[in-house]
Amino acid sequence: MPAFFSFQQVREDLAKHTAEISRDQLWSAMAGKHSLGYHLKHIAGSVDRLTTYLAGRQLSLAQLEFLQAEHNSDSGLSDLLALIHKQLHASEQLLIQVSPESLYAPRVVGRSHLPTTVLGLIVHVCEHTQRHLGQAILIAKLLRRA
Repeated sequence: MPAFFSFQQVREDLAKHTAEISRDQLWSAMAGKHSLGYHLKHIAGSVDRLTTYLAGRQLSLAQLEFLQAEHNSDSGLSDLLALIHKQLHASEQLLIQVSPESLYAPRVVGRSHLPTTVLGLIVHVCEHTQRHLGQAILIAKLLRRA
């Protein structure tokens, strides 16, 4: 259940903190660093990628292309929030199917095939998503002050 609570917090906090952010604000880099748009795209993409590894698969060409395009300012706020919702929902659908017996089943991540487990990936998808949520909230607050 903590993974589901984590994902719900992402949905609620993004809706609250990104309200009324303009497209220009969405893609403006704060102090030369990543934009809010990047973090939102990265949340969607990383949830998708980590869920793929959780399912025991490797990334598709489309997923690798999405990774390379996370900095591209080609999406509006509503599209990014919808994409995040879609990826969180897809991850939740996979998590529902995880059996307790499989939690320590081996998994590999990336081209280097870094070793982990199903449980390790569940924890990682939650903590990684929360990390970028925090960054997105901070950037959104700074944008409102600018």
